[in-house]
Amino acid sequence: MRYGICPLSLVPVFEEREQGKMLTQLLYGELFKILDSRKNHYRIRVQLDKTEGWIRKDQAAELEEAVWEETLKSSMGACTQDLFSHIINEEGILFPVAIGANAVRASLMDHRFEGDSSIPAKDREHLISQALLLLNSPEMPGGRSPLGIDAGGFTQLVYKCCGYALDRNPQQQALQGDALSFIEESEPGDLAFFDGPDGAIDHVGIIMKNNYIIHVHGQVRIDRIDHSGIFNTQLRRYTHPLRVIKKLL
Repeated sequence: MRYGICPLSLVPVFEEREQGKMLTQLLYGELFKILDSRKNHYRIRVQLDKTEGWIRKDQAAELEEAVWEETLKSSMGACTQDLFSHIINEEGILFPVAIGANAVRASLMDHRFEGDSSIPAKDREHLISQALLLLNSPEMPGGRSPLGIDAGGFTQLVYKCCGYALDRNPQQQALQGDALSFIEESEPGDLAFFDGPDGAIDHVGIIMKNNYIIHVHGQVRIDRIDHSGIFNTQLRRYTHPLRVIKKLL
């Protein structure tokens, strides 16, 4: 088995080698296993959530197995908490990395990071504050950054900043945590899941105080929520029927 790390700000992971649908994005310093190697591409499995897809070889850096194993055992899982930070590469050139980057792994690539990258605070107040940093980020299928993000990427990124590993998509995330019987039992930071037109879960958001929810719909936005679902305050109608609320904290 071969192993790798993301050496760039963001690296797209595609369903097919010749791009097409973007499944997710690797953030700086995130790890992956290399499952297959072709002329210009690797097929990988993302360490965080086991997503499998294709990336370009020139957007990856390989790691020795011993380094990979040691990295997983260490406290190097700390991630950046600011919306954007900077890395200095081996040539002394700065480039930006987004919130959630594993910048403490910079030394593995002969890079330098001099910003704040702390062990995430595992509390509800910090989780909501991190979610609010992403407010108004545009919706982008497969995205996981302030420059473009989808529903599952949003909740996964916010939870990562608080030290919790979520799966990638709403359907997968809905299998994690403990279900609540009533919305009145929910607390800020709980996850609410919603049905799509075909009856399958296809949307997720983060519960806030006073029956509000922060989620991705066109952009990261705040709307009302009740037992029926999300009431879009701009459209003045319900947009997502509620399926279940899960507690993970």
